Amino acid sequence: MLTLGTSGRIWVCVEPVDGRKSFDGLSAVITAQLDRDPLSGDLFVFKNRRGDRLKILAWQGDGFALYLRRLERGSFAFPNADTAEVNVTATELAMILGGVELKGTRQRKRYQRPKPAQAST
Repeated sequence: MLTLGTSGRIWVCVEPVDGRKSFDGLSAVITAQLDRDPLSGDLFVFKNRRGDRLKILAWQGDGFALYLRRLERGSFAFPNADTAEVNVTATELAMILGGVELKGTRQRKRYQRPKPAQAST
C-alpha cells in the first residue's frame, strides 16, 4: 500500500490538466489557477482530459513526490464544483482511486471539533 503521508488537506483540481505536466508544471497550476502554495504540505490531485489518468503532487519537506495512476479501462469520477478545486478527505480520495463516484454516496454524521473562538484585539 502506498502512503503519501500528508499533514495537510487534499485538494482535487476539478478542471482537467495537461497530462504531460510534471513537478514544475503542476506547481505552476497550483499557484496560478488554484491560488495555493505547493509547498504547504497539502496533496493536490489532477486528472487528464479523458479522465483515465490521475496525478497527485505532494511536497515531502525536502522535495516533491508525484504519484501517477493510469486506468486500462474506464475513468476516474471527480467531484463537480463551481470552484477550481474541492477539498476532500483521505477516505473520499481512496474512493475516487477505487472507482466510486462521490456524487451518489451519502456520508453519515460524525463529530467535528468546533472551531476555536477568535480573540478580539
